[in-house]
Amino acid sequence: MHVAQGDDAAGLPAGALVLTLDGEAPIETLAPGSRIITFDSGMARLKEVSMTELTHAPVCIRAGSLGHFRPEADVLLGAGTLVHLRDWRAEAIFGNPGAAIPAARLVEGTFITREAEQAMQLYQLRFDRPHIIYAAGLQITT
Repeated sequence: MHVAQGDDAAGLPAGALVLTLDGEAPIETLAPGSRIITFDSGMARLKEVSMTELTHAPVCIRAGSLGHFRPEADVLLGAGTLVHLRDWRAEAIFGNPGAAIPAARLVEGTFITREAEQAMQLYQLRFDRPHIIYAAGLQITT
């Protein structure tokens, strides 16, 4: 088992729903060639899916804490997962109305929290270039 150092672990847990051209699909069912809907280019073909088993203190984003139904349900993310925001948070943290922000930087202690360290599997999706995908009710930068 890999032990993640600090806030470097990025990825989505098993069961996280990813928006594809065929509808939402659990991340663990995706394979190279899957057609993923993206914010930035419409659709992209998945090049690789990787999974890392690790012990990590994930970030929990509570349902609705990033806007109306964003996310739709509580979601755990690796602390290094880049959450794409287009609101006041991006402006406050980066001085830009849209930004990819590591989940750990969003922690405020009430609605977005750091959970206890636990064994988990995190999935990462890779494309020919980085994309912003719709996953777990959020926009995630790959």
